[in-house]
Amino acid sequence: MAVIFFLSDQPNLHTNLGIVDLIGRKLIHFGEYALLCWLLQRAFLGTFTMGTRSAVLAALLVSSAYAASDEFHQSFVPGRSATVRDWAIDTAGALLASYLRLREVGSRNGRSG
Repeated sequence: MAVIFFLSDQPNLHTNLGIVDLIGRKLIHFGEYALLCWLLQRAFLGTFTMGTRSAVLAALLVSSAYAASDEFHQSFVPGRSATVRDWAIDTAGALLASYLRLREVGSRNGRSG
């Protein structure tokens, strides 16, 4: 979370590469929040007595809330702006991590052994 905050605090990160820059930054947004959600899932499962679904939901909610606070923070950084689109991309990354975790657990539980 500190890395995300640090990067969000950097003014004007544009590289003047046009669409490549735009797509690259959006993919990074997506990936960093997928990773954050995955790490939070692991932390919640290892720290609290909660089931996988509860841990995944908690991680998703924390990731999405942090994405919203990150966008709010960026509104105060020169050359940066807060957009609902970026929050949605961040949350989509967290949703992918959540889906993959639930799918992994479901496939493990579905095996007979």
